[in-house]
Amino acid sequence: MNPRVNPGVLLLPAILFAMFLLGPATTGNEKPATPPASESDSVAAWQKVATVLQHPRCLNCHQLHSPLQGDSRRAHIPHVVRGKHDDGVGAMRCGNCHNDMGNNDTARVPGGPHWKLAPVSMLWQGLSVGELCRAVKDPARNGKRSGAMILEHMETEPLVLYGWNPGRGREPVPMPHDELVRQTKIWVDGGMACPK
Repeated sequence: MNPRVNPGVLLLPAILFAMFLLGPATTGNEKPATPPASESDSVAAWQKVATVLQHPRCLNCHQLHSPLQGDSRRAHIPHVVRGKHDDGVGAMRCGNCHNDMGNNDTARVPGGPHWKLAPVSMLWQGLSVGELCRAVKDPARNGKRSGAMILEHMETEPLVLYGWNPGRGREPVPMPHDELVRQTKIWVDGGMACPK
């Protein structure tokens, strides 16, 4: 053996190879890996997601010509219409009343940034749970969103988040936001499967 070579340098490759063969060290407290979502998991998750998307907080603005109001989904007063850019016409623009100053106890008008009707391609009124699923996952009808982009939209979009803070006198959506995100993730991970 060459007296100038450190013996540790010779042992290092052998130690690294043994560590590679044995795999990472464990403490015994690790959770088992979550198996990937199946198609049936995906369909079950979608059924839960649909309860949010079919709630008045979402459906009121996923309309063709005019938004609806409140939990009873009554006609919007004053009467407003979609317009060329989905945000009203003339002086009757959605953002005039529904802006990021909304949801206060004085005005009692819901609001958020870029408030407007959903695009016509996202018309959900009258769709079954399965039809809604197929519409939401179709890039031609969902704003060209992939599954990951749908998940991000559900997680961070202010207009979606409004559903959990709709202001006094309006019912929030029927499940916690983090649960909607979790169910959307299962739906996406399972292949965005839809009920028949």
